[in-house]
Amino acid sequence: MQTVRLLVLGALRRRGRAHGYQIRTDLESWGAHEWSTATSGSVYYALKSMAGQGLLVAYESVPSEAGGPPRNEYELTEPGDSEYIALLRRALADREPTLDVLAAAVGLIEDLPREEALRMLRARTHALEEWRLSITGHLPPDTDLDTWGPVGEVLSLWLSTADFHARWTDRLIGRLEGGAFAMAADEPRPGQAPE
Repeated sequence: MQTVRLLVLGALRRRGRAHGYQIRTDLESWGAHEWSTATSGSVYYALKSMAGQGLLVAYESVPSEAGGPPRNEYELTEPGDSEYIALLRRALADREPTLDVLAAAVGLIEDLPREEALRMLRARTHALEEWRLSITGHLPPDTDLDTWGPVGEVLSLWLSTADFHARWTDRLIGRLEGGAFAMAADEPRPGQAPE
């Protein structure tokens, strides 16, 4: 549910005010239905649930443009915006979020100021380094994991995972440091229209 919550809040924040079908269409255009649990039912459930929690304002039904039943429109409240940013920060800094949560956060990373996104990603790198040290710190010097049988394979899996995620995160940090993406609070680039 965390992934759907993050995606729905992010899509709604970008639209300003929208009904469920628009949010679902946005998520499908991002391919989220392929790599997350953002199905039609989960999107509508998340909207109603978050409205009940005060994270969204639900506006009275508006007539459907397609001639179907009336649709409720939703808009982020201040607590909803705070919840969204907190989810985004946590997902970027976490050393091992589920892949769908991390994918959602990276897809929405432009909603953070550049330095804040970098701070979250550097925290992730630090957490990954600590995790790796917690694994290797218990191994005797010159350990050959190939001689440890299945336990060696498990340790190798964790070390490979930590190394891969650290390399990927460092690459993203480098891209952000190099000016990739139009981040929140960035000055418009020459020739770029201000938002």
